[in-house]
Amino acid sequence: MEGWQRAFVLHGRPYSETSLLLDLFAENDGRVRVLAKGARARRSNLKGCLQPFTPLLARWSGKGEVKTLQSAEPVSLGLPLTGSMLYSGLYVNELLSRVLEHETNYSSLFFDYLHCLQQLASLAGSPEPALRRFELALLESLGYGVDFLHCAGSGEFVAESMTYRYREEKGFIASLIIDNASFTGRELQALAAREFPDIATLRAAKRFTRMALKPYLGAKPLKSRELFRQFIPKPSTPPVHGGEDE
Repeated sequence: MEGWQRAFVLHGRPYSETSLLLDLFAENDGRVRVLAKGARARRSNLKGCLQPFTPLLARWSGKGEVKTLQSAEPVSLGLPLTGSMLYSGLYVNELLSRVLEHETNYSSLFFDYLHCLQQLASLAGSPEPALRRFELALLESLGYGVDFLHCAGSGEFVAESMTYRYREEKGFIASLIIDNASFTGRELQALAAREFPDIATLRAAKRFTRMALKPYLGAKPLKSRELFRQFIPKPSTPPVHGGEDE
């Protein structure tokens, strides 16, 4: 597509002496790989704007897997992510780079992504609620449809105090077994609403999204998780919850 699109840089690396190879997340074309020729040259007008978390208007051309970036300009200043919020943003970028199909429209997810970055940029507390909401939106965009509100066995509405066990491709079934794949009805209702009022529902959301994303991510570890572990000093006692990109 040769028209202008709103886009963000997910990842970039040097290519030749003066160019950059970039993965973009674009509003209409989804994940696109582009070659930004001369972007690293001393006098390039692209030098400062091709950074993650900077909203862009960009256009590119070409028919192969790697397009040629024709032009890009920042729509606004980059979103100010620092500390754990920065690593959380890198985690979200890595997720998109790993699981999105190439040149596939994810326009609804694009706005979920923008909203997630805006939340991370404005938060003073834990980034985890924003991350869990984005992961659930990502799973929905990938076609991973799950009914959190009804028992897959009986069809009845989930009861807050009952326990349900997740079975892949089936859903949540009432069970007496309590393990990593088990969730209370209250936790499932929180997942359905994408609202996590306490530590228990946040932890349940993290367990579910990790299970659900695993088939898409495979065995290769996420680099952003390793970076975050290096960034956070080891506590003398386990934290109540870590607001990182796990």
